[in-house]
Amino acid sequence: LWDSQSRPYIASCWNHDGDPVQLLKICDSVTQFRQALKDNPRFLQEKVVHYFKDNTHRLTLSMSPDEAYLEKQVKAEEEKLQKKIQALSESDKKDIYEKGLELLSIQSKTQDASCLPALNVSDIEPTIAVTHVEMGTAGGVPVQYCEQPTNGMVYFRAMCSLNSLPEDLKLYVPLFCSVITKMGCGGLDYRQQDQQIELKTGGMSISTSVNPDYSNMDMYEQGVLLSSSCLERNLPDMFHLWSDIFNSPHFDDVERLRVLVMMSAQELANGISNSGHMYAMTRAARNLTPTGELQETFGGMEQVKFMKRVAEMPDLTQVLRTLPRIKRHILNPLNMRCAVNATPQKMSNAAGQLDNLMCNVSSNKKDRKPVQSNITERPLDSLAPPGSGPSRKLVAEPNFKPCQMKTFFPMPFPINFVSECIRTVPFTHEDCASLNILARMMTSKYLHGEIREKGGAYGGGARMGGGLFTFYSYRDPNTVQTLSAFRKGVDWAISGQFTQQDINEAKLSVFSAVDSPVAPSDKGMGRFLSGITDELKQAHRERLFAVTDKNIVDVAGRYLGIGQRTCGVAILGPENDIIKKDPSWVVK
Repeated sequence: LWDSQSRPYIASCWNHDGDPVQLLKICDSVTQFRQALKDNPRFLQEKVVHYFKDNTHRLTLSMSPDEAYLEKQVKAEEEKLQKKIQALSESDKKDIYEKGLELLSIQSKTQDASCLPALNVSDIEPTIAVTHVEMGTAGGVPVQYCEQPTNGMVYFRAMCSLNSLPEDLKLYVPLFCSVITKMGCGGLDYRQQDQQIELKTGGMSISTSVNPDYSNMDMYEQGVLLSSSCLERNLPDMFHLWSDIFNSPHFDDVERLRVLVMMSAQELANGISNSGHMYAMTRAARNLTPTGELQETFGGMEQVKFMKRVAEMPDLTQVLRTLPRIKRHILNPLNMRCAVNATPQKMSNAAGQLDNLMCNVSSNKKDRKPVQSNITERPLDSLAPPGSGPSRKLVAEPNFKPCQMKTFFPMPFPINFVSECIRTVPFTHEDCASLNILARMMTSKYLHGEIREKGGAYGGGARMGGGLFTFYSYRDPNTVQTLSAFRKGVDWAISGQFTQQDINEAKLSVFSAVDSPVAPSDKGMGRFLSGITDELKQAHRERLFAVTDKNIVDVAGRYLGIGQRTCGVAILGPENDIIKKDPSWVVK
């Protein structure tokens, strides 16, 4: 009924003449299920016996790896190709060649989109809807309260700074985040903790969070984000679980840690083939901004390599000992700020419960000095003077020097993930809007045709964000050819080979993302995480509306032109002799 992103998935039933409206009546199904449990306490057990234990209609399928699989596949494909070629007559070959030329000609033509229905830029709302938030404190910790129609749910987040964490522990932070809610806490072992999280909450998680400053690319906030949600009646139970995680997490079960490490390492390794373009983009950005280096450490190929090494360790005792060290620096109320989204009727109760939580975890308070000396405080309210309210503690690296690097990672799959990143400007810069429009227009009007239609990649394009203009391709048979397409895309933009209609379509596409619906649970999160207020969003919106063809040609030349850019390149893919022989590449 629900897909991985919690949207009602009704297509399958609908396609087979089912009633889609009936599928959306979740409450009726839950009421029916509760009544069935009330009538028969063994309702679920009987269903398990009937459909699983006593069900004789089953298939057991085993799969075993073959080290020579890829070689066999390439050989079989080559043999099949040669057999087909040998069966072709000269006229057949000529016909195939002419059809190839015809296809190339069709791909190179500009398509007539005038027959398609479309919005106009003038149809877009000129102003954004304002999200009201209130600032307060709980136990001395800054809190952002946002009243929203959450349908009986309470959403809690907390940002915990990493500024005091020693550098040698940073590689371990993603591992800490993945295991801290799965090792047991307080009087609960890990099984009981998991049961309580499932019974009382909509999930509890901790993840790394690296947010560049909206006005200075050499400043950023580093932290971990605590997230959870629950029904209003379960709020005391949810905060009690967080209290136990803060005060008495279990770091004594090496075997449990080994299971979690193996799972995490396997998930990371499996993710490369599905999200290789994300790893390529992260690596390409590594040496361009301070943020890029940290993101590579937390979620790039460096983290994949590290977790592989940890998973292969015969003894994890030393790794287990690092976890309480990290906990002392991260789960510290003095380095926290919180956010709560709830209904107006329950906000005061939520505030009271949060205050109790902060009192319960106050023993973890300890004033720890930041590792970096250059810490800048930025108020969450961009219009407020420094020191007048809750703030983000940003690390400033004014002496950071971006450098160019081309990195290749040989991988055991037959396709490539290619990325090139270029350092440009932060969110509040006047040129950011023009670069946003350029990225969207270049994707649809040039790169899609060159990389996918002609090059045969599954996807590709450009995007602008975090001060970086990033090119990428996904499941791509090419490498050098794709990098050439990126450069030709820049030449295409500089030469102004686009129309006003192309610009308008790009604006509509950008605004479709800017104005995409925001769930009540996520309202105010842009301000909380990045300090980007409604006023900053409105100013950026007005700059998007004002982008012209001259602006686009100008920023393409100034930021993306050869000799005027600082870029990084990364490719994940099969062995490549051309790249191996090129001394400008670093082969991992």
